[in-house]
Amino acid sequence: MPKLKTKSSCKKRFKVTAKGRVKFQQAGKRHGMIKRTNKFIRNARGTAVMSKADESIVKPMMPYSR
Repeated sequence: MPKLKTKSSCKKRFKVTAKGRVKFQQAGKRHGMIKRTNKFIRNARGTAVMSKADESIVKPMMPYSR
């Protein structure tokens, strides 16, 4: 069987944890910070774990990261 290709967009944006969950960077922190509330900026810090429904969309695009 031929090798499967990984989607370039996924390998740039997501990592898979040891338990198989998908980890991603919080969105909304690139620009326009003046119009964002301090609570939003604080809550969007760091990384988050993706929901099961979204994982099922992303995981087939990353066949070798399990």
